[in-house]
Amino acid sequence: MNILILGSGGREHAFTLKLNESSKINQLFVAPGNAGTAKIATNININPTDFKSVKDVVLEHKIGMVVVGPEAPLVAGVHDFFLADQELKNIPVIGPKKDGALLEGSKDFSKQFMQKHGVPTAQYKSFTKDNLADGFAFLETLTAPYVLKADGLAAGKGVLILNSLDEAKAELEDMVTNQKFGEASATVVIEEFLKGIELSVFVLTDGKNYKILPSAKDYKRIGEGDTGLNTGGMGAISPVPFADEAFLNKVEELVVKPTIDGLQKDGIDYKGFIFIGLMNDNGNPSVVEYNVRMGDPETEVVLPRIESDLFDLFDGVAHQTLHEKSFSVINKTATTVMLVSGGYPEAYQKAKEITGFEKVEESIVFHAGTTIQDDKVITNGGRVMAITSLGNTIEEALEKSYNSIDKIHFDKMNFRKDIGFDLV
Repeated sequence: MNILILGSGGREHAFTLKLNESSKINQLFVAPGNAGTAKIATNININPTDFKSVKDVVLEHKIGMVVVGPEAPLVAGVHDFFLADQELKNIPVIGPKKDGALLEGSKDFSKQFMQKHGVPTAQYKSFTKDNLADGFAFLETLTAPYVLKADGLAAGKGVLILNSLDEAKAELEDMVTNQKFGEASATVVIEEFLKGIELSVFVLTDGKNYKILPSAKDYKRIGEGDTGLNTGGMGAISPVPFADEAFLNKVEELVVKPTIDGLQKDGIDYKGFIFIGLMNDNGNPSVVEYNVRMGDPETEVVLPRIESDLFDLFDGVAHQTLHEKSFSVINKTATTVMLVSGGYPEAYQKAKEITGFEKVEESIVFHAGTTIQDDKVITNGGRVMAITSLGNTIEEALEKSYNSIDKIHFDKMNFRKDIGFDLV
């Protein structure tokens, strides 16, 4: 079978590498891909939300399955597009349809879903410019810090955590009245601040059956000690040491099962990944958010620990036979450290030549924001590469990642030197 992966980041390079291990795949195509996917698959330079171009690629290359990496094509309805097209309707898409993608596409929808199906989460209310005064009044009932979330997709930038009530009111007004995050913040969810330690649990489901993938913890802030601006993620660790069997059993009973059952009760036929962002508050899980795809850079620590054939699992999702598929995980720790462009997450320059990565031997180099120009690999994004290592301990894996980073260079390269600092 020929497979098409939509996306261009480290997550998609990780999918490509893992699927490349399967003996059941003929050719892999990635759209648009990066310099890393170009080494092991065929890159096709189209936008994943341009569904007509996606269709042309699928028909031209006799694609038998489409794996959707990022959230934008899912929220825009790529799966529905396939089902509505006579030439595409029998080609499986790994990723939910538009109704399921609302779990990420609308914070208000996802909070209503959690409340309806008894999934533990923070108290909340939603507001628009039409009831701004009610929003101010609700903020006054809360204690700092105040959490404001743009309802729609805002490229990971739509969540504000503020310590001042006056600042929270000003930001709420800016979001709903001045559309600080565009259409995404026409509605804003205000919720109580959840205390605890954050982690993520990933689920692959065929709509009825599910597999719980390894847990992971990522590090969002640009600065060491979790300071500075939020990013798409500066590194990740899997498994999470405090997510022991007892805690993960609670997650399954209190979060995963009600989520899968709730989707079925609501008539949402969900095939794909559910990323569950959790807070561990003294051993009790509470859901911060759902995403409808794998995280990045979490994918770069989760997939290297999975021993099973990823295509076989996707085939189970497509044909609702996931319960029949074997699933095993290696008992090692994976760590990844993200190399980013100087200036990121604010303004940064592209087209910096990257050298030394081909000398890395004890880590996996996942390309993210890279491309090829004049036979050279150059930077093409804020987050450039994820350097993943496996070890018996967090310390051992991190030492390998940092040793590997010593060999890599590009102008103004930046990375956090303290990934996993709170876990060791």
